[in-house]
Amino acid sequence: HPPPVATDKEEQKRLLENRPDQPQNPKVLRIAIIGAPNAGKSTLSNQLLGRKVFPVSKKVHTTRCKAWGVITHEDTQLIILDTPGLTNPLKAKRHNLDEAMLTDPWDSMKRADLVLVLVDVSDHWTRNSLSKEVLKCLSQFPHIPSVLVLNKVDILKKKFLLLEIVADLTEGIVNGKKLEVKSAFEQDSSSSAKSPLQITQASPPESKVPGSPCGQEKSQAQEGSALDKSSDVGGAGTGEAQGPKHYGPEDLKDMKGWPHFQEIFMLAALRGEEVDTLKRYLLMQAKPGPWEFHSDVLTNQSPQEICDNIIREKVLEYLPLEVPYGVTQVTDIWEEGECGELLIVQSLLVPRESHKRMLIGRGGKVISRIAREAGQDLMNAFLCDVRLKLTVEVK
Repeated sequence: HPPPVATDKEEQKRLLENRPDQPQNPKVLRIAIIGAPNAGKSTLSNQLLGRKVFPVSKKVHTTRCKAWGVITHEDTQLIILDTPGLTNPLKAKRHNLDEAMLTDPWDSMKRADLVLVLVDVSDHWTRNSLSKEVLKCLSQFPHIPSVLVLNKVDILKKKFLLLEIVADLTEGIVNGKKLEVKSAFEQDSSSSAKSPLQITQASPPESKVPGSPCGQEKSQAQEGSALDKSSDVGGAGTGEAQGPKHYGPEDLKDMKGWPHFQEIFMLAALRGEEVDTLKRYLLMQAKPGPWEFHSDVLTNQSPQEICDNIIREKVLEYLPLEVPYGVTQVTDIWEEGECGELLIVQSLLVPRESHKRMLIGRGGKVISRIAREAGQDLMNAFLCDVRLKLTVEVK
């Protein structure tokens, strides 16, 4: 079971400053999760951690800052660098985002041993090509191993489209080998939804694609690897002997995908489907090295940051369009009650009277729903009773 986050700011600070309780042969892996805004990076991070510490919302740019999650399993520590969605200066200006939103994903990449590129396959506008920002990021750090993660496969009705998406996003090459993509679907449309996908080559026919509801895990050591590979490309073997070449802006102009992914995973992060398969793979990729954190640490965020982010997530969820981006949060009370419960009182400051009416809702319905849902999430993070009270004022 993952440890809870400390409710006291000083206690959390002490935990973060504690010397790690190193096992005999410690292993570590730093993982950057990148992707377009709203691809599901924070949802995946929370599922991997087993506790909700990152805010999640359907609105873009819910994650405003670089936050880390820590998974400690036996002798291995995985450090998840949850990053804001890769965006460009124009969009950053529109959403009132600060400079850090543009630089944080790059900072995370500099520290990473492995990068997960998350793609939302339910978005038919974007699923067949990686965004220019993601390609630019990968091309700047070609030496860092990368893995493609297709998210929200449960929403995709036509599963055969996954084959086409995979071919586009990998430029037809995975782990230095060319993919030969064929569909294993029967012609009978009524049964096609239940048929497993297959990438067929000279490999045994039983290797299925995990991650689709019907997929089956491989039982080899390379568990969770989604696709089989065939012939080497240009004698590159696994692609490790000679690293990917450096791509300039001209090369990227015509690229839709990245031909240097080592593996592909298909999952449904929100439902937790196949997340364990990915987690096992990540644990296997860890290299010998000292732990960075004590095993009691789940995140590097302060309890107040977690609280602010989770309340903000609900405000984003229940207010229309641009309104939530103008809300300022002020914590008035943060204390332990008589029975050990955590009492939090927060003021939400809005620029206009009309925003205040929206946030409170008819009969106080909206604000009480936000307080109730945020309170439940905070109980999950802190593993204690939380009494949360929210007030709304015009600033």
